[in-house]
Amino acid sequence: MYYRIIRNDIGKNKLITATIVAFVAAAAMLISLAAILIINLGGAIDTLMEQAKTPHFLQMHTGTLDADALDAFAKEQADVDEYQIMEFLNIDGAQIEISGNTLASSVQDNGFSVQSPLFDYLLDLNGNIIRPADGEVYLPLVYWKDGFSEIGDILSVHGHPLTVAGFLRDSQMNASLSSSKRFLVRESDFDVLRQQGSIEYLIEFRLHDMGRLGEFENAYLSAGLPANGPRVTYPLFRMINALSDGMMIGVILLVSLLAVAIAFLCIRFTLLTKIEEDYREIGVMKAIGLRVSDIKGLYLAKYAAIAAVGCLLGLVLSFVFRGALLENIRLYMGESGNDGLSLVLGFAGSLAVFLAIVSYVSVVLRRFRKISAASALRFGASQENMSGVKRLTLSGRTFPPTNVFLGVKDVLSRKKLYVTMLVVLVLAAFILIVPQNLYNTISTAGFARYMGIGQSDMRIDIQQTIDISDKAAQIAQVMEQDDDIDQFVVLTTKAFTVREEDGTEVRLNVELGDHTVFPIEYVNGTVPILEDEIALSSINGDELNKTVGDTISIVTSLGMKQLTVTGIYSDVTNGGKTAKAAFSDDGADIMWCVISASFFDQSRIEDKVDGYARRFEFAKVSDIAEYMEQTFGGSIQAIGKASQVAAAVALVITVLVVLLFMKMLLAKDHYAVAVMKALGFTEKDIRTQYLTRSLFVLVFAVALGVLLANTLGGLLAGLVISSLGVASFRFAINPIVSYLLCPLALIAATLAATLIGTARTGEIKIMESIKE
Repeated sequence: MYYRIIRNDIGKNKLITATIVAFVAAAAMLISLAAILIINLGGAIDTLMEQAKTPHFLQMHTGTLDADALDAFAKEQADVDEYQIMEFLNIDGAQIEISGNTLASSVQDNGFSVQSPLFDYLLDLNGNIIRPADGEVYLPLVYWKDGFSEIGDILSVHGHPLTVAGFLRDSQMNASLSSSKRFLVRESDFDVLRQQGSIEYLIEFRLHDMGRLGEFENAYLSAGLPANGPRVTYPLFRMINALSDGMMIGVILLVSLLAVAIAFLCIRFTLLTKIEEDYREIGVMKAIGLRVSDIKGLYLAKYAAIAAVGCLLGLVLSFVFRGALLENIRLYMGESGNDGLSLVLGFAGSLAVFLAIVSYVSVVLRRFRKISAASALRFGASQENMSGVKRLTLSGRTFPPTNVFLGVKDVLSRKKLYVTMLVVLVLAAFILIVPQNLYNTISTAGFARYMGIGQSDMRIDIQQTIDISDKAAQIAQVMEQDDDIDQFVVLTTKAFTVREEDGTEVRLNVELGDHTVFPIEYVNGTVPILEDEIALSSINGDELNKTVGDTISIVTSLGMKQLTVTGIYSDVTNGGKTAKAAFSDDGADIMWCVISASFFDQSRIEDKVDGYARRFEFAKVSDIAEYMEQTFGGSIQAIGKASQVAAAVALVITVLVVLLFMKMLLAKDHYAVAVMKALGFTEKDIRTQYLTRSLFVLVFAVALGVLLANTLGGLLAGLVISSLGVASFRFAINPIVSYLLCPLALIAATLAATLIGTARTGEIKIMESIKE
């Protein structure tokens, strides 16, 4: 019996049924995809890092190296499982030529390395340890993905030719966020190239117990071992590898949850419409003695069947599309080894959507208890409470026009009915605007301020060289006389020892200088200005258990110094463990120096960057816009594509939902429409009233959607942005997009759907609808 009823009902409502199935399938597909991608991303990262044996602790160091002291320390530490010192040969990008093109414009520290003997292996695309032959070089995958190089190309460094034999996976430096990239060569070629660059040491440790990583890091720093460079630990390597794909998954998960909510509301639309159409039949069934549970069972069986078909279709589609979405993960990290588990979780995601829909339908069907058999038989439709608008009368009014007035009055008199439509349009506006705001935020130059980088036009890095102070002074002197420069600042990073209350000592990299010139965004507090003030990165703040207002004691060349924490900020540079202060200490060793500058004429940035790069070959000179593009370009592109897809989804949802809502209204209003026709209203008048209803609801929906998108949306997007290491940020809203283009697109979609949905008003016959 159920099968026959379901088949006949679907046969009469093919379009509505197909629409519901499409919504359910989309929701189930997105939920399943999110589950599949999360499991595969985590598994692929784990597999890569296990195959490569990624270091648990890495200290980069430039300058002289006391290998004996490091050997002694490694032997004394019971936590150390393996230890090695690797050489990384930094070479100026302008000297690396591939098929006639150089890496001069690259903001990465490009360098050469040999294969590791113990761990931190560089792998091929099959996960095997690469053993290059003489004259061969393996390039980072990013250069193949960007179309910069192909297998067989000739790479030349100062006239020494190498053949590109393939591309490598680097568990440390795969991601664009990593500031360095390793090229793999054989030992003989490395010895030839050694004279063309500067050596940076990678001091690497693997521990028996990762849980003791914090204690080991403190022990290393307390021992006064080489630390002239960034320090990175295993968890940060993992986070960096998850960056771009993690953001994409975050957006998919956000949209999928909203899609589920909209699917519920669409089911509510159609279910209420069906109840209105069957109102008299429901009254008959109640009158002849059928129980409410039996009547509910008829409808529940239909929607359970639709939900089952939709969820199965969504599950199948998730398997179809997962290949394309997993392509980037598989390229950079390989297979996850969790295929079986991902299939199970994908099925579980679809099953969860199915159970949620069935439960929701069951709740909606409770309204059967309120249906009176006598009322249903008498009127053939539900009798709504029209109170609350008695003062709104048409008599004596000249404005607004009659049809507009009646449309607005209908919305105000049946608020509960239109709330569902309002919620759907709010969610559609949310889906449309939030990804646009997120994309605009991370693609603007100002986003660098949330990453611990001041917003300037040009950045000059001086590191891995001698006499850093003198070289910085040379550049500063030239900038003083450069009439094109608006302002500049020299920031010098030095290492100090923090003495905690219990007597333990921790090394802290502090960037000294005037931080008010190109300020960054602070999660809490403000920029340090006075000599007894300091700001900490959020990671250092957590590890030192310090917040704004606390004090820390650091050991300088002039003795102990008490500093007050004035601010906490996010930072993704140098392992995220940095600090900023305004005091001076000429006796402390310089680790590196950064000079930032802005120009009066923005059109001259490229020429000025090239000019400074040619004049000061010992420094890395970068256009900040290019720096952000190369560092976060992958993430920006991923969010950009996601925002485009979200916009299309939001507009399609708007059209389909408004169509369903118009069908429901016509089912409820067939008697009222017939009466208006009998009173002389034309079909155009009636459609104008329905257009007014849609637009009236849409105005409030867009206003509420924009408000929520720019507030709650910022909080939800913050969960995605936090994968970048940003503890706090604010939306950079493009007013033309958020306040003009998006609302206009929603209005156009709503108008089109309303016109299509009300096209059948002419089919309502006066005699058939008012026969009683």
